[in-house]
Amino acid sequence: MKYQKLLSEFEGQLDALESGGGDVLFKAEKGIVLVEKSIRKLQKEITGKTFAAQADEIYFFKHVKPQIFSKLIYYVKLFNIESKRPRGNNAAQIKYLQHQIDKFQTFFNDNLEFYNYYRRGAMSLDEQYFVRGNRDLRLPLESFHFLIDDQFSTCQDGTVATIMAYDMLIVYLRKEVDDLNNTLEPPKNIAMEKPSKLFWTGSKTDLIELLYALHASNSINSGTVDIKGLASHFEHFYNIDLGNYYHTFIDIRSRKTSKTRFLDKLIEMLNRRMESLDE
Repeated sequence: MKYQKLLSEFEGQLDALESGGGDVLFKAEKGIVLVEKSIRKLQKEITGKTFAAQADEIYFFKHVKPQIFSKLIYYVKLFNIESKRPRGNNAAQIKYLQHQIDKFQTFFNDNLEFYNYYRRGAMSLDEQYFVRGNRDLRLPLESFHFLIDDQFSTCQDGTVATIMAYDMLIVYLRKEVDDLNNTLEPPKNIAMEKPSKLFWTGSKTDLIELLYALHASNSINSGTVDIKGLASHFEHFYNIDLGNYYHTFIDIRSRKTSKTRFLDKLIEMLNRRMESLDE
């Protein structure tokens, strides 16, 4: 089925929207219109047609459709959250935004069994979850009208899209909270400190992978330091701006091959070094 061109066009339009001007509500409204058009086009490509193999059908409903459908959920939720966001003091906004984050985390907890299945890249139940015709009315799927068409939905592709959307929303909301916290408590002026003479010359993604690994290991301050504190230290120590490290970490988690690419490389290089010394 020829949906790759549609996908690439969609990604291009979305990039143009996100990089353009306008406030968040404007972008959310435009995003909803854009995504709905793309979903309808994709729906016409799929409805009433069969896939060459069941593996192709599973791939489409597990990976392709959720890429677009997640953006619809994202923009609808984003518009609702921002339109109701209090415009008062920073503390009130932080409380409101944190409450939204907690609600998304609750969704993950309520769907923990499938969440863990999807996150670990399991495939044993894909035939049940991502092949059309296997409906499960107990699932708390988002009530978008596109789900009515049995030819364009499976019992779990909507859940995958929701997980992806909530991941993006949590990234957005955490950044907003961080920005508000920085306004409440201006960061200490590290410009007066002696500048580091070290420069990170690898990729930002590699450093962020290392950062999260160190955080997960509880090796620094017995695990009491948060990601934001570690990131600030790395940025100062290695003279680098890590940008939106929350979003980069989601990209790392979404890798189809090894999720620990840089750490794997470090192990390989260290083993080579030790082997060369043993010769």
